[in-house]
Amino acid sequence: MFVLLCASWTSSSAAAGLSYGPCASAPAFSCTTLPVPLVRGGSVPGTISLGVERKLAGAAPSRDAVVALAGGPGQEALPLGEFIAQAIAPALSSRDLLVFDQRGTGTSDPLHCAALEHFDGVDASKLFEQCALEIGPARAGFTTQESVQDIEALRRAGGYEKLVLYGTSYGTKVALEYAERYPQHVESLVLDSVVPSSGPEPFSIPTFQAIGGVLAELCEDAACAGITANPLNDIAHLAAQLHQRPLSGSVYDGNGRRHASDLSELDLLHILEAGDLNPALRALLPAAVRSALRDDPDPLLRLNLLSEGLIPNVPNEGVELEGTEEIDEVLFFATSCEETPFPWQRGASATTRRAEAVAALGAQPASVFYPFDATTAFNNGLAGLCASWPDASPPPPPPSQLPNVPTLIFSGEQDLRTPTANARAVAAQIPDAQVEVVPFTGHSVVGSDLSHCAADALKAFFAAGPVQPCGATVNMFAPTPLTPTKLAYVHPPPGLGGKAGQTLVAALDTLVDFNRQVIGATLQADQELPSGASFGGLRGGYARLTAAHAIMHDFAFVPGVKLTATFPIRDGRLQTATVRISGGAAATGTIRVGSTTKVSGTLAGRHFALDLAKVKLASVGSGEWPGLSNVLEMLATERAHGRSEAGLSPRLP
Repeated sequence: MFVLLCASWTSSSAAAGLSYGPCASAPAFSCTTLPVPLVRGGSVPGTISLGVERKLAGAAPSRDAVVALAGGPGQEALPLGEFIAQAIAPALSSRDLLVFDQRGTGTSDPLHCAALEHFDGVDASKLFEQCALEIGPARAGFTTQESVQDIEALRRAGGYEKLVLYGTSYGTKVALEYAERYPQHVESLVLDSVVPSSGPEPFSIPTFQAIGGVLAELCEDAACAGITANPLNDIAHLAAQLHQRPLSGSVYDGNGRRHASDLSELDLLHILEAGDLNPALRALLPAAVRSALRDDPDPLLRLNLLSEGLIPNVPNEGVELEGTEEIDEVLFFATSCEETPFPWQRGASATTRRAEAVAALGAQPASVFYPFDATTAFNNGLAGLCASWPDASPPPPPPSQLPNVPTLIFSGEQDLRTPTANARAVAAQIPDAQVEVVPFTGHSVVGSDLSHCAADALKAFFAAGPVQPCGATVNMFAPTPLTPTKLAYVHPPPGLGGKAGQTLVAALDTLVDFNRQVIGATLQADQELPSGASFGGLRGGYARLTAAHAIMHDFAFVPGVKLTATFPIRDGRLQTATVRISGGAAATGTIRVGSTTKVSGTLAGRHFALDLAKVKLASVGSGEWPGLSNVLEMLATERAHGRSEAGLSPRLP
């Protein structure tokens, strides 16, 4: 993990410079390692070897450099090097780019702890204590302050005068703390999804206070008309019910088998938070919550499995997918427990700490947690677990003054884990800071903004021009309408009345639902779905994806209407295919779909050919039609910009 050295090793060793060589997996970069002390001050001997990549702006090293800081804490940065270079390209015409795995993750001596590998029903707080003791005094070395010193060591070793610090999520906290400690070496700051240097807030109060605004933007311009008049109150009412008993219902797996499922108040909060990184999940939420309040729990139960990554079912091929980013969970917990400003005495026992945290939580007005409550806030955070973690490091120093350097701050209007209030609070400390709030965008703005507003802002910022506010933006993931619970609730289209028309609309609804599930699952996995991925229909059956086909077998979205078909997939779109309709409620027959303008077929012996523009689907807005090209474009954008998925603690049993 780390190497013991004699006490004569000093930080001046970094001044000797670095020797770079070719990178095996990143030909545009050169690679090296930088040894740094495990704990500055010599209280714990040893070193950590930082994995570093550099991309030169010219033939020789530049005077100043850009340093990219990933999220977490615990996210690998080196796998994102080429993507980061594209994201921050406007800054690289005259500056080198430095990317490194922060201590304890990736190639920089990743932190391990056997105690947290298997829970098996053991009290998680006890495992945290065991983990801390297993790591020993070395856990004092995995703090933001040590990472700040690592950046300074990297600057000195590279011979750079000043740095442009580009941080995402937790990386913004590291950048801010570096700017506080070494203001003379900061050229500018680019902060995406801000965690303040004093944060994160231990009970996520800013997150709870942002929920209302996030839902209001999602539903603006009557986007939730016909679904709900007040999505925030809906969540509050459902959360209150879940506080008394879990929501129970059923879901279907990738083989079409039905399983009992339930959902807790904490699960509901997790679905909301998952929408920060997956807008398709948040689009499904208002209607799913409303359905649950109307005694139809299954849409929300399926959404819960999707948010947890349990949909789709993906065969385990034993290989890591290229381009995925890893979070070192042990490092996340070590850093979080050591330095989160929990409301307790650091030297107190676990029992006393926990009591002090509960008392501090109870002193808060109940309104700050709306639409949830203080109990959910406590269970969602790390206070109950970190109470058992004995601190090895001193308390973090209080925040100090930030330098008035050119600063660009990005915030997504749909970001709950690092709300816009964080961005504005930091901007208030830097007189000339510019804040770019991007509509309909969640966490890690540069990696998830499809409007190009963030990219334009970066170009203007590094051209020393004013950053313009984002213009009018269309929400690509607007709220989805309520799910029909009976075929009788589906309205037939003009030109095909009765049961046949209702069946046609239900079948088209089912195809749209299938498409949305594929989009949500693809975004949740942050990759194109591998061959063999499968998931169940809302009301039964299943669908499977291969490299070239989407296969549906008795896939049901409206009770009693089943679809069976094989769609070729080309250029991210479902191609024309014949769909067989069956089921006890349906007008049986076949329909021919795939065109974006026409649908034809025979149902209950009635032949038809209709213009799709005249078919008002029960579960979709006018003009939407199955196709995966939008989500593939979004994934390509996110990968090109090195999207961070950090900022939310990994879930524990």
